[in-house]
Amino acid sequence: SLRIMAKKQLMDVPVLGWLLRKLGVFGVDRGNSDIQSVKTAIRALRDGSSLLMFPEGTRVDEGENVDAKGGVSMIAIRSGVRMQPVYIGTKKRLFRKTRIVIGAPYAPVYTGKKGTAEEYQANADEIMRQAYQLGETK
Repeated sequence: SLRIMAKKQLMDVPVLGWLLRKLGVFGVDRGNSDIQSVKTAIRALRDGSSLLMFPEGTRVDEGENVDAKGGVSMIAIRSGVRMQPVYIGTKKRLFRKTRIVIGAPYAPVYTGKKGTAEEYQANADEIMRQAYQLGETK
């Protein structure tokens, strides 16, 4: 199954929040250290689900440069899973095709049992580099 981590505010929209929960989406409070969402993500991965996360933590417009958040790789490392870069085209229009390119799985590189904050950030930066590189292929 697929679980999706989305911003908490989406879950508060009356009908949309209900629908998203039915589809396996769970909210994350991006402004704070949301331990419950991290635990939900790790549990989902350990239970064999796939998890869709956006490493930037926000929408990114074409030409905008936003750093990845280290939490994406921290969740992968603590779950013992590989990450998979995905490029989603910047030209999105309702009822039109959007270019999506899926890359090869990437095993995070870290030391020790849980890794360090610096290693989390380095792995997050690497998965973003790979995703953007996928966007350069035609």
